[in-house]
Amino acid sequence: MKTSPSRRHPPEARPGTRTGASQSKTRIADKLRAYGAHHRSVALESLRRLLRTPMQSMLTWLVVAIALALPAMLYLALAQFQNLSETWQTQPRMSVFLHLQAREEAALQLREELLRRNEIASIDYVSPDQALQEFEQFSGLGNVLDTLDNNPLPAVLVVHPTPDHSAPDQLEQLRSTLLTQTLVDDVRLDMDWVRRLHQIMIIGQRLVAAMAALLAMGVLLVVGNTIRLAIESRREEIVIVKLVGATNAFVRRPFLYTGFWYGFGGGLLAWLLLTAGVYWLAGPVAGLAELYSSGLRLQGLNWWESLTILFGSGLLGLLGAALAVGKHLHSIEPT
Repeated sequence: MKTSPSRRHPPEARPGTRTGASQSKTRIADKLRAYGAHHRSVALESLRRLLRTPMQSMLTWLVVAIALALPAMLYLALAQFQNLSETWQTQPRMSVFLHLQAREEAALQLREELLRRNEIASIDYVSPDQALQEFEQFSGLGNVLDTLDNNPLPAVLVVHPTPDHSAPDQLEQLRSTLLTQTLVDDVRLDMDWVRRLHQIMIIGQRLVAAMAALLAMGVLLVVGNTIRLAIESRREEIVIVKLVGATNAFVRRPFLYTGFWYGFGGGLLAWLLLTAGVYWLAGPVAGLAELYSSGLRLQGLNWWESLTILFGSGLLGLLGAALAVGKHLHSIEPT
């Protein structure tokens, strides 16, 4: 009995079905899995190779750690200085002196209007009587002031700008705006120390950035030189694998992972050194702060800064290895 055309070609075997596409997707998935498995094996083998020579690897990690810890220490010192400046209440304040004839109701109304401005965080109202009491307390002229018929001191609004509007040019602009108010007689702001503090912070930030850039170049050179020596020591192995058909990408991969482990290990060691240093100094700093009635506490790196050191150092090691491999690997060819 003859079979029908449909039975000769079952649906799953008919030409033009999706069998070819499925096989193509399967082959791509298999290639991706094999590619990932090879990367994992090469990464682990590179780490094991470093651990087989602990003394040599530790010396490289120490050099990288010291190069990374120095700018990180300056960064922490700058952050503590900023915290200390806030503890000392170095946030700039403006003393807005009102006219002697200004009534208290009008002064409080002006205070409410100014509080609506985005650049002002808070305003303290000091009445003429409060100002006189403070002057008597700190000047020691109480007997002389008692002889006065009238209070010569005006009401004062103590304006606290927001941290985002504490730059010298912004403070000067705010001062000019306050002087346009009808009730305002004068606005006092010591701009000298504001400018000094602002410039000190800028210098500190740029010093940290410059040192970080220089020492990052040092990390690149250290890792690159270490990888160059590793390439020279494995020259015969590289020649053999190239003879059997290995590509430059295949040969390059172990050295790139080695550079990453050098950087990551150095970053981890730098983080440990910084954490130990902060823990070692936290007690004496807290004791000194208590003597000055300050709530300052030494703080270490947060989790984001810690991850930046770890993976940033790993990327530096990877870049240093890439530069060394790109320069020296092409010169090794089978003859």
